Formats: sequence, C-alpha cells, structure tokens
Amino acid sequence: MGIEWLKPAVILGSLVYALIGVVVFWLCFLIIDKLTPYDLWQEIVEKQNVALGLVVAAMSLGICIIVAAAIH
Repeated sequence: MGIEWLKPAVILGSLVYALIGVVVFWLCFLIIDKLTPYDLWQEIVEKQNVALGLVVAAMSLGICIIVAAAIH
C-alpha cells in the first residue's frame, strides 16, 4: 500500500469531493431553511432556541451522512 494516498491526484480528488460535499450540504440547509416558517439562524442564535438547535444539528448530521455515503 505504501504512500499511494500522497499522490497529487488522490489529494486533489479528496479536496474536490470534500468541496462537493460542503456545497451539497449548504444547499440542503438553505432549502430546509426556506421550507420552515421562520428564520432558523435568528431562532437559534438570537433567541437561543436550544430545542431547534438540536433539531438542526440532527438534520445536519443526517445530511452529512447521506452526502458522505453518496460520495464514498
């Protein structure tokens, strides 16, 4: 096996897939933010809504797992 993972093509591929994953996650978060009847960021940050923060965290982890499985 050796140091095959240090090849530039492997590193570049990993960076591209990571960037695609972040973009897909960001788009999914924006879509969910638009579907909810209130501003998620304002509710979590300004109003300190812990319950909504936990729901958004769980949703974020779910999207991340789906994106990671799709990329893998």
